[in-house]
Amino acid sequence: MAKTYLSYNNIFSILGFDSETVIEKMSNDVSGLDRYDNNSLLPQPFCASLLSSEVVREEFNKISDASKYTKLEQMLILSLRKVIDASSITLNDRVGLIISTTKGNIDVLEQESSFDESRSYLSELGKTLKDFFGFKSEAIVVSNACVSGVLAISAAKRFITEKKYDHVFITSGDLVTKFILSGFNSFQALSSEPCKPYDKNRIGINLGEVAASILVTSSKKHLNSEAVEILGDATCNDANHISGPSRTGEGLYRSVKAAMKEAGIKASGIDYVSAHGTATAFNDEMEAIAFHRLGLENVPLNSLKGYFGHTLGASGLLETIVGMHSVKKNLLFSSKGFTELGVSQNINIITSNTPKTLNVFLKTASGFGGCNTAIVFQKINQLTNHNASK
Repeated sequence: MAKTYLSYNNIFSILGFDSETVIEKMSNDVSGLDRYDNNSLLPQPFCASLLSSEVVREEFNKISDASKYTKLEQMLILSLRKVIDASSITLNDRVGLIISTTKGNIDVLEQESSFDESRSYLSELGKTLKDFFGFKSEAIVVSNACVSGVLAISAAKRFITEKKYDHVFITSGDLVTKFILSGFNSFQALSSEPCKPYDKNRIGINLGEVAASILVTSSKKHLNSEAVEILGDATCNDANHISGPSRTGEGLYRSVKAAMKEAGIKASGIDYVSAHGTATAFNDEMEAIAFHRLGLENVPLNSLKGYFGHTLGASGLLETIVGMHSVKKNLLFSSKGFTELGVSQNINIITSNTPKTLNVFLKTASGFGGCNTAIVFQKINQLTNHNASK
């Protein structure tokens, strides 16, 4: 079976328009969250990470006519373009394109939008990006709630191992819109202050906007300095509730267990967990229970929602890219906002940016509908060392 790697990547966010700038800001403990009082989006104040439409448009006009593309399309194109250019890969029929998003161009359904409502169809988003770059294959859109970004990596791995493609480009993104805000507000899940995942005093989530892109490849010729290998992955649905996770963490437990089995890694072989950590009572508690059941309670763990907010279908890919840079730098990023443990099971929350030798990390994501996805990654220059942990 062909080995599969993650390589060239880009984060387009409030913290910067490339991964290196974003990672530098995070290293300096900078958050992109801010408090907004915008009645046109939500009647009450909310805390989020938002990208200025004007700034995005100005950046996009450097490469094309922004008036022809929605804000989300502009963000995705700007992010993906840097990855394609850096990889120097010719876009032939052996190269695939996956787009992960939860709601896509949902904002074109608002009255003030100048775009036709058909632009809200996810298939149209795929066609727009395919045509812009000239991909030979049809774009595949992965839209499975908040596991979409991680699930896209799993899908790319399968296309490569089944020899349909040699390389797959993934781009992920979501916007903070009236629809998204009103939906989470109806759950009484929004926080007007910076979120506090796993903390005793957490009061809810923050939302965020981002575009993130990456190359998934079977070729060692197209690996960069932060490249990692996919050792194992799995997805499981706990079938508990449309918006609430299993109270025992069953779906997450099973997905992580299966991913670790494929990877040949035990809990003692995981150096770091990049968790979902939305700062809602049910999600954080469920994760703590699942990680404790898996024997991961002592493994350093963080949620990155305190830097970017919850970026929905992009969150999993965004946080995977940060994890790649984390293992390259041998630096654990703090779980921003955390002060005092507020879940029933002990987990090892990272409280400050901490140097640590890192080889293997686990990325997890959970979402509405009971979906859970887990992937185990390993630093490329440590490929021969994971057997010692079996």
